Amino acid sequence: MRRRLIPCLVAVLGLALAAPAAAKGIVADVDDHLVEITTDFAGQDILVFGAIDGPGDVVLVMRGPAGRVAVHRKERLAGVWVNADSIEFEGVPSLYGVASSRPLFEILTPDVLDRYQLGVGRVQFRDVAGDVPGIGPFRTALVQQKKKQGLYADRVGRVTFIGATLFRANLHLPSNVPTGTFLIDVYLVRDGRIVDAQNMPLVISKVGFGADIFKYANARSIAQRFAYGVAAVVVALLTGWLAHLAFRKR
Repeated sequence: MRRRLIPCLVAVLGLALAAPAAAKGIVADVDDHLVEITTDFAGQDILVFGAIDGPGDVVLVMRGPAGRVAVHRKERLAGVWVNADSIEFEGVPSLYGVASSRPLFEILTPDVLDRYQLGVGRVQFRDVAGDVPGIGPFRTALVQQKKKQGLYADRVGRVTFIGATLFRANLHLPSNVPTGTFLIDVYLVRDGRIVDAQNMPLVISKVGFGADIFKYANARSIAQRFAYGVAAVVVALLTGWLAHLAFRKR
């Protein structure tokens, strides 16, 4: 990590010096804009680095592609747990992580934290049906489930300064990270206000044999999905037959 950090910081410092003094208060980048997920992917840390033009604090936010998620409430009926009420939310980030140079509540007011959705408890998403009464427990359950899956960071990460103007931070991608285009927002904070910002894309893509399986399993074409189903059945039968032969010889 140190070997990657030094050239990265040198590069971003060069960009900061080359830019006009009044143009940008913050310049940032990531060590890799493309993360390739293979069958043995076990998670990865994304290095975010950059420079600011003077004293201040830095806040980073990483959000995965937003989508629609249904939350069900289970009830016990005749000794069996069944789905009772359910609510669908839209605009739900598939992944969320935040890091800052100091605790968020020390550098920004609650209004600003809400406006920029800084902190996992301030992530906003809407229910599809409109303002449904009693929605609070469903929203809480959705966030808790995302935390349990490791997709929503339970703690605020740390932005570390190297000297007075250079900074770095690690944002974690879990092993079950979804694919798609992610956004990393970098904010410069001074006197309780966000005075400058920059956003960067991060593409996460499946590659190799796992990508082919995912492609056919989620294909829009009925023929491709049918071929995937047939192939899955054949592989299962072949595996069972080989296991039978192995134990039979013993």
